[in-house]
Amino acid sequence: MEDIIHLLPDSVANQIAAGEVVQRPASIVKEMVENSIDADATDIKVLIVGGGKTCVQVIDNGKGMSETDARMAFERHATSKISKASDLFTLTTMGFRGEALASIAAVAHVDLKTKRNEDQLGIHLLIQGSKVVEQEPVACPTGSNFSVSNLFYNVPARRKFLKSDQTELTNIIAEFERIALVHPDISFLLSSNGNEVYNLPATILRQRIIDVFGKKINAELLPIQVETSIVSLSGYVGKPESARKKGAKQFFFVNGRFMRHPYFHVAVMKAYEQLIPVGEHVSYFIYLSVAPDTIDVNVHPTKTEIKFDNEQEIWQVLSAAVREALGKFCAAPTIDFDVEGRPDIPAFIPADSNAKATPMPTVTATYNPFNTTGTYQRKNTDWEKLYGNSRQSNDRQTGGQLEFSSQDSPKGLGLFDDNPDSPHTQRETETPAWRYNTDLPHFQFKGKYLVFPAPNGLVIVNQHRAHVRVLYERFLKRIQSRKMTSQGVLFPDVVQFTKAEKAVIDEIIDDLSYIGFDLTDLGGGAYSVGGIPAEIQGLNPVDLLHKLVTSAMEKTGGVIEEMEENVALAMAKCSAVDDGQVLTEQEINELLTSLFRSSAPQFTPDGKTVFSLLDEFAISKLF
Repeated sequence: MEDIIHLLPDSVANQIAAGEVVQRPASIVKEMVENSIDADATDIKVLIVGGGKTCVQVIDNGKGMSETDARMAFERHATSKISKASDLFTLTTMGFRGEALASIAAVAHVDLKTKRNEDQLGIHLLIQGSKVVEQEPVACPTGSNFSVSNLFYNVPARRKFLKSDQTELTNIIAEFERIALVHPDISFLLSSNGNEVYNLPATILRQRIIDVFGKKINAELLPIQVETSIVSLSGYVGKPESARKKGAKQFFFVNGRFMRHPYFHVAVMKAYEQLIPVGEHVSYFIYLSVAPDTIDVNVHPTKTEIKFDNEQEIWQVLSAAVREALGKFCAAPTIDFDVEGRPDIPAFIPADSNAKATPMPTVTATYNPFNTTGTYQRKNTDWEKLYGNSRQSNDRQTGGQLEFSSQDSPKGLGLFDDNPDSPHTQRETETPAWRYNTDLPHFQFKGKYLVFPAPNGLVIVNQHRAHVRVLYERFLKRIQSRKMTSQGVLFPDVVQFTKAEKAVIDEIIDDLSYIGFDLTDLGGGAYSVGGIPAEIQGLNPVDLLHKLVTSAMEKTGGVIEEMEENVALAMAKCSAVDDGQVLTEQEINELLTSLFRSSAPQFTPDGKTVFSLLDEFAISKLF
């Protein structure tokens, strides 16, 4: 039998390795800019064409390479950063594996011009699919000029899964921002299709944050600075009043390297407990400095997952540092006693006071509220009304559906879906599907929930989510039928977007236009809002636009592929009644009726539960 195990050719091995190192054009930007930083560059330019799929060019003024080093740099596991395994525990450079350039050259065309300061001429290399096609001396400035074009030209399956140019550009901007934020002493330039996106001069950290995210963020930042034996912390955290549900800028860096660390994120947010509403977040830019031998960055090819030897101790220091910053700048919470629902307690009246004392309540020991005969017979059996309609309706039940008692009332959909294949089906043992009855008694609890009886228990409805479901379907229908009208404003607002948000706006501006937004580009990421959808009068159009863009970036990396649904949902969330808002009897009836007429009343469009049934068995267990 012949041997079946053999070594793969280097070109194939490099293409396999490229699957982890080079995932999209943003990966190329990250790897090459980090190499420029390791080469002590003080000025780095990143030029993008076609979202990086056509060309990514990185130009720096670093040390440059000799002819031999330039050829060797494209070999697998060739690096100048480490020489032995122990060096992994004393890393001070961004790269160290020696895989990036080899992986990039395996799946793209690479054109390199580089020269050292002591050399008269530089070297020009042209590599295609790991093969050196051309090599010659060239006159060029000191530093390196990498041009990567035709990404995944020889791996069509990978190229097919790349997103649109705007989506890829958004990912490139995200990687660029992470690097620029940790190296304020280096000047950066980012250009896309000849248009300047960022031009960041060398400066101090706070100014770099402002240059990247706009002047508005300056008023939101609180500095933190802590020195301990295990970690040094510095950077900025957001003020509590700057909290938002989406769009918070949250960055962790350790030893000059961006990282993701959910555990440390909890430490930061723990300090904001009772300062910001649940579910909201604040921006933070936190820089950690630890001994290199106490962390392991060699966990994942992207180097964003880092292991710490003393995570718990750093967690405590981080949480305390954020709390100190909040306390130092008077951001502590105020005491707010919840008096809602508390019984009135009569004040103490001195014996010599002329005021009348509070009368003591009289108690009749023989009173029995359940006695329906005799002296204490209950005259008004109001409790019967609670179930009367249900009993009458049960008598009219046909095919498992409870109809409305009024012929004028809409019949809507069942509370529980009879279709077993429906994604919103909620099955209860022997629980018949039924319809909301406008004659049923109901009440509002804590300005947040609507409660009414069902044949087998109590239904508790979250009024905000119910209104979101109702408005979503209403807005979506108008958007799809192109019936949204634009309402001009007397004094146009100006909305400012970051560079990453600007890339999203450029793609969805036509969609926003037919929805009803009239935006005029003022340059520099600023837009004038001259018209808004007529249906959102009373809302802040600037906040709504920011939420739309943030939602788009989070959902599909910067481009709304299902624009109509996303816009309808964002408008519904902004327009829906808030928790704590008291509703009239008519408003409650209209909301519940509309809810159970919707296509999926039990869930919001983003999958949150609208109502729950507290069945009779669960109530019985309480007693």
